[in-house]
Amino acid sequence: MKKLPERTCIGCNEVKLKKELIRIVKNKEGQILVDKTGKANGRGAYICDNIECLEKAIKTKKLERSFETQIGEEIYEELRKRIQ
Repeated sequence: MKKLPERTCIGCNEVKLKKELIRIVKNKEGQILVDKTGKANGRGAYICDNIECLEKAIKTKKLERSFETQIGEEIYEELRKRIQ
């Protein structure tokens, strides 16, 4: 039986199936994007499809620490729209 890929949510730190999470990626040019396909090149971070996890990640600056860069408010707004 094939093992399904799992990832950890940066908001709640729970391990979930990769397809249940939203991927945020930092590409080689340093751009931060919401990866709708889950296959974009670059460093990825995953977050639950849950507004509480997103707000917790924003409050604790988990995304900024994960990518070692400042995250623009437009990325957070795009994530909020995607979750709701």
